[in-house]
Amino acid sequence: MDTVFVKGMTYGWNTVRGVYRTNEAVESLKKLRETGSEWIALSFFALQDTYSDTDIHFDYGHTMTDRDIIFAVHEAKKLGLKVCLKPVVNCRDGIWRARIGFPEEATEKWDKWFQSYNHFLLHYAELAEELECEMFCIGCEMINTESQITKWREVIANVRNIYNGPIIYNANHGKEEGVEWFDAVDYIGTSAYYPVAKQPGDSVENMKKEWVKVSEKLEKLANKYNKQIIFMEIGCRSARGCATMPWDFLHTELPFDEEEQANFYQSVFEVFWNKEWFSGFFWWDWKATLYPLEEAKQDLDFDIYGKKAEQIVREWYAKDK
Repeated sequence: MDTVFVKGMTYGWNTVRGVYRTNEAVESLKKLRETGSEWIALSFFALQDTYSDTDIHFDYGHTMTDRDIIFAVHEAKKLGLKVCLKPVVNCRDGIWRARIGFPEEATEKWDKWFQSYNHFLLHYAELAEELECEMFCIGCEMINTESQITKWREVIANVRNIYNGPIIYNANHGKEEGVEWFDAVDYIGTSAYYPVAKQPGDSVENMKKEWVKVSEKLEKLANKYNKQIIFMEIGCRSARGCATMPWDFLHTELPFDEEEQANFYQSVFEVFWNKEWFSGFFWWDWKATLYPLEEAKQDLDFDIYGKKAEQIVREWYAKDK
């Protein structure tokens, strides 16, 4: 398999059915392409009721329909974008998906959950194959399930029976070494929300020092499995202090700070761009419905549209790899 370098962006997360098929979403995708992005991670979710439930179900109010996904993939490909299809499981009660799981000895529950997960995932693996998606993500931040090594290997084998492209698993930052079945996927993915800033408004140089430590750790992982690593998610909000906690989406009271977000982006690019074991980024995230450009300086979310971080992405994505 030839390795790829992903100049990418996550697109369309946390929206509801039908939105992908709006004029606003089509325009948003065009603006995403204008950043120099060559890939999107098309990411959407289904729900289980609680972290200890065993049934993953299609929710007509929230889960994207196949018609939505087909439309979005076709629109992306019209623009020359490659697509990583990324179905995700969330909990309706708001508990983070990483908590999904059961006691080790609860074999019946594990069996039921993985049966449901296989049904969920294989539906989208088939869709990814039919739509010729260039990559397929088999899971995202499922930390409490990762110890079920045999069952995850079965998931991967089942996906490979349907989907012929490269597959990736999206681990969580700091937990990558806990995935003992990375040998079975084509790319190692991680949500690289590493807290590289020591204080609000930290400098690019200080963030780079922390990224170097992360890089050394991830290089060992890449060498252990002889796999390329992709940042399946990475980013931080344009709010003061968010580079100290890049995963944060709750502290909406923090003031706008595009400089800190831009420093985070710049530091990541400078440290990882030329690493031989590194295969790129799906930045988090680019919404299907964008705010008006004149409101960019009031937006406190992860989006980079109209902010300094967008210019940094444009400059780096214009470079050859």
